[in-house]
Amino acid sequence: MANDKKMVEQITSMDVDFAQWYTDVVKKAELADYSGVKGCMIIRPYGYAIWENMQHDMDARFKRLGHENVYMPMFIPESLLQKEKDHVEGFAPECAIVTMGGQNKLAERLIVRPTSETLFCDHYKNIIHSYRDLPKLYNQWCNVVRWEKTTRPFLRTSEFLWQEGHTMHETEEEAREETLQMLKVYEDFYSETLAIPAVTGRKTEKEKFAGAKETYTIEPMMHNGVALQGGTSHYFGDGFAKAFDITFTDRENKIRYPHQTSWGASTRMIGAIIMTHGDDNGLILPPKVAPIQVAIIPIAQHKEGVLERATALKNELCEKFRVKLDDSDYSTGWKFSQYEMKGVPVRLELGPRDIENNSCVLVSRVTREKVAVSLDNIVEEVEKALANVHKELYDRAARNLAEKTSVAHNHEEFLEIAENRPGFIKAMWCGDAECEDKLKEETGGVKSRCIPFVEDHIADTCVCCGKPAKHMVVWGRQY
Repeated sequence: MANDKKMVEQITSMDVDFAQWYTDVVKKAELADYSGVKGCMIIRPYGYAIWENMQHDMDARFKRLGHENVYMPMFIPESLLQKEKDHVEGFAPECAIVTMGGQNKLAERLIVRPTSETLFCDHYKNIIHSYRDLPKLYNQWCNVVRWEKTTRPFLRTSEFLWQEGHTMHETEEEAREETLQMLKVYEDFYSETLAIPAVTGRKTEKEKFAGAKETYTIEPMMHNGVALQGGTSHYFGDGFAKAFDITFTDRENKIRYPHQTSWGASTRMIGAIIMTHGDDNGLILPPKVAPIQVAIIPIAQHKEGVLERATALKNELCEKFRVKLDDSDYSTGWKFSQYEMKGVPVRLELGPRDIENNSCVLVSRVTREKVAVSLDNIVEEVEKALANVHKELYDRAARNLAEKTSVAHNHEEFLEIAENRPGFIKAMWCGDAECEDKLKEETGGVKSRCIPFVEDHIADTCVCCGKPAKHMVVWGRQY
């Protein structure tokens, strides 16, 4: 079939080498490039435009819930980080440390922020005094540094961009509600904006965030069946508040510690888009974050009236969509493959015969079907086509998630699935971290992803040790 023809030959087929396919897409679609600093990437304009569209969408969601944006320093005094024992131990192996300021040795070492809980707490102790000061609903958009051993653009880099929310609440109930509310924000964003379904739930004790009482996660599945931790939301209780001596006078004039949350998602989401929706021709971008939603390709543009009509079409569409009219002197075939590779959701082809018929050819990136549509109602046709692209992407990803989710009733079945079937494994667990470690070692990397909010009852006993089961866990390999 013509729709199955591979247009972009310089991209490795994902079935041949998925890792190389991913790298090819990142490079050829001009999303990112390697930098002179090991483990750090250059986010190119097209890749950064995707991030800006993500920011715009997520930021609006945060602000509708009352959150405000702030900015904290990128350096953390070492003594400040040391105040919360579990937190510092969790991040110590990944910390980048500044020891010199100009030509002088610093009196105290500075940590380049791996996350900002301690900075927010140091600030909160100065501005929270009464219950009237609560809640504090802060978020910041920034970069963080975690010195990674193995890196890959967007998925795992030593420096990356993200948002991190840090909130303080009067009661435990309010803080827990915030924690789950923000996880739902991520879930809705993935579904409604990125067209990505995901499993959500609570991390096990072993996998939770350093210093948190509870960590909740969103776990989308990539095309090859590997999980990607897409965002996390943490309930801290009052542990940080006690460590930093953050107190407030409550409604009964008693001194209390506030309850804290944090939550974050990063440029890793761009990697999720690539690996969930992409194909052998390159990117397929969800319309809501695509820098170019509609590419107009004039056919025989040297002929009289073609560019003028194409320009009028662009002007009509750009009031509602992000539109690119390519009137360059590249060949038509090159333009087709270029916008195919860059994942533009909709392509419009307009030539002399189309103009005579008062129509153009609309091509969907996700199905690659070509249909002639009237120019009289082109805005409605494009709007419908973009909605269909989003739906088709979501449905495809949902089918992949369902098809690559297996159920293991016992230890032998778990090992067989882990070896032969990519994807998630649903299996029962006793709650012991030793069983997590054993399964990870036996399978070469299959870990607990989360305890989902809705647990199936698969068996009465743990899939690893045979003891009574406490939870059903979703297991899988991760990026």
